[in-house]
Amino acid sequence: MTSKTVFVSISDRKEQIEFRSDDKVDEVIEVFRAAAEANPNDLLKLYNTNNKVMIISADLKPNAPTARYRLDVVAVPCTSDTVAQALGIDIGRLDRKLESLERKMNCGTEDTDLVHQMRQETDELIEKLKNTARLSWLGLSKTSDHLELDYVAPPPPVGGPPPPPPPPPPPPPKPATQGPTKVFSTPSEDEERCRNVFRKFRQYCEVQPTKEIRDLLKRPTFDNWQWEDHEMMILIKHMFTELGLHTTFHLEMPVFNQWICQVYSKYKGVPFHNFKHCFMVTQMAYGLIWLIELPQFLQDFDLLVLLVSAICHDIDHPGFNNAYQINCRTALALRYNDISPLENHHCATAFEILQKPGCNLFRNLSTEQFKRFREGVIRCIMATDMARHNELHKAFKAVIPVFDINEKEHKDLLLSIIVKVSDISNEARPMDVAMPWLEALFKEFSNQFRLERESGIAMTPFMDLEKVNKPSSQVGFIKFVLLPLYQTLGELFPVVIPELVWPVKKALDYWTEMERALVVEKQRKEIEINKLSATPSKIMINVMRSR
Repeated sequence: MTSKTVFVSISDRKEQIEFRSDDKVDEVIEVFRAAAEANPNDLLKLYNTNNKVMIISADLKPNAPTARYRLDVVAVPCTSDTVAQALGIDIGRLDRKLESLERKMNCGTEDTDLVHQMRQETDELIEKLKNTARLSWLGLSKTSDHLELDYVAPPPPVGGPPPPPPPPPPPPPKPATQGPTKVFSTPSEDEERCRNVFRKFRQYCEVQPTKEIRDLLKRPTFDNWQWEDHEMMILIKHMFTELGLHTTFHLEMPVFNQWICQVYSKYKGVPFHNFKHCFMVTQMAYGLIWLIELPQFLQDFDLLVLLVSAICHDIDHPGFNNAYQINCRTALALRYNDISPLENHHCATAFEILQKPGCNLFRNLSTEQFKRFREGVIRCIMATDMARHNELHKAFKAVIPVFDINEKEHKDLLLSIIVKVSDISNEARPMDVAMPWLEALFKEFSNQFRLERESGIAMTPFMDLEKVNKPSSQVGFIKFVLLPLYQTLGELFPVVIPELVWPVKKALDYWTEMERALVVEKQRKEIEINKLSATPSKIMINVMRSR
């Protein structure tokens, strides 16, 4: 394979890094770590010339010495020296005093004033360590005792085609009729992915985001593509602590770590409905909590239901929609009698996790609280079935003129709508964030359409990418589904109009223009073809002359 050369700046140094295009991610990261002279536990961040975070992998594009990337060591192990420096404490001075005291005590000439002074300084050090806020994210990382997270291998996928077994020795070529092409990762690949993510999460799970990142996390413009999976898990953990939910409901953080890892392991490596989608939906719901200022008129209990619903709303999604489940008569469709099979499965999986050892994050809720919690989460997740979109939107629109947050029916409907809005929020984000999500969605569409065709079941028309193009698909979805829902939410909370409605309208304008351009181009090609067909070719003219 070919080698790549990347030029980077590290503090005041300039380095040239070489690696092969077929190197594994961990191998490339180790090369960058060596260039930065970083420790094994240090966290590296690579920035391009526009100051955007880049993923360190073999897919990095080579650059020129005049356009160097910036490589920062943004988290270091929390040793006693780094803590002392962060807190402004001279450990060496304390050590020298301690040695002097020990000598005097050995000689029987201990100085009581010195002993008192040492005790006072030691107490001050302990107090500082107790009261200092968690060492800053993108600054110092803090290690702590935590529950060891044992990886549990995911069960065979439910509701999709069975994954291929571990590859045997190369068999002879198979005819195309023997089965569909592989469309998602295998259990062994998922297991390896989870192991790596869990290891990194355990290493950094106690770091705390900086104020800048905390503020960005509350904005609908947040860019998930700059963050790795274990970092997104840390940010989800921060959402709970920032809202004080861990204190209000006595959520134990070691159990939270185990719980969020189990949630992560249940999200499959499918193109769209994966953990990154889970994070983006949760982040939008979290952003709406702050944008609408929901804590002013909703209880903490409602916010807990909202966040957990967003986190679990697509858990264990196989990458094939309800229509496929029903038409193919999968185990999920049979189990749930063709009624929202995926959403029912997401709910069941979310609560099955709580039965695993060390994963019952909500065990300190009272029996009555847990009953209400379960009802709320199920209601919100079931609301994400797009087959119920018109029904829920119509009900929400009807209560807007008389909306009363103290009415349980109105409040429950609002929570469901916020989860729905968050679930289909990609088009409200900047184009450079939204476009990769559209590519991922169309990849899932292509996988399902191909599988439907190979299986001989009814094919989903809007997933036939040979007949459906992105602009027309986006115009229809935004115009008739997304924008009306966002505008209705804007009627109740006008503050969302500039943050969500206007960006969605801008996206609609963009795709409408793209659709118009495609129509113009198609017409131009048709005119050219008609001209060519109406003009006798030179060959035909020569044939006619020869006669």
